[in-house]
Amino acid sequence: MERDGVGELRRLPSGRHRLSRDYVAGHQMSRILSAVVEIAGTEGYRSLTVDSIIANAGVSRATFYVHFKNKDDAFLRAYDREVELMMDSVVDAYRDEPDALSRVRAGVGAFLRYLAAHPVAARMCVIEALSAGPVAAARRDQTLAAFAQVVTDNMHELFPHYPSPELLAETVVGGIYQVAYARISRGETARLPELLDGLLHTFALPDSDRWGPDAARPE
Repeated sequence: MERDGVGELRRLPSGRHRLSRDYVAGHQMSRILSAVVEIAGTEGYRSLTVDSIIANAGVSRATFYVHFKNKDDAFLRAYDREVELMMDSVVDAYRDEPDALSRVRAGVGAFLRYLAAHPVAARMCVIEALSAGPVAAARRDQTLAAFAQVVTDNMHELFPHYPSPELLAETVVGGIYQVAYARISRGETARLPELLDGLLHTFALPDSDRWGPDAARPE
């Protein structure tokens, strides 16, 4: 879908048109999801209501309920969409890098740049998800676990003899996420990419000679 700005999709032409029913439904859903991100990311979850969503999206109440059960259903689906886009940007950034340090730099850098480039979505996903009830908080925990799994998978490939890759991944992801949370809450989202070098120096990668594919297996 083509966006005019943050969280804003161009409205369909009024009157008769040749657009398919599926296209119209998809466009309506995208506008609603973008409206959820815009409201939650700028005014906060407490300002998110069905009335505010349909006003922002320019759809009818009936159209909203065709696609979503309630505002929380819309919030969770908007959250999932933004996290998927964020995850895709991270994976695309590191997948062709040849070694561990390059992958870490590329992945963390992509994460920070994505948040900085999408500050409204960043606040919605990182900050407001914790205000949206236990289901949204659990979804946020699942997001952290998914990022940690990406790190763990790379650890298994690059350092197959390392004894506790899951713990290292959880620590790295949790620390970076907490730093991002603090900066976003202070309105410093645009400066997140500046933290890359400092973050990379806060944790040490395993020694390839000891834990890499060619290392001798520990007794």
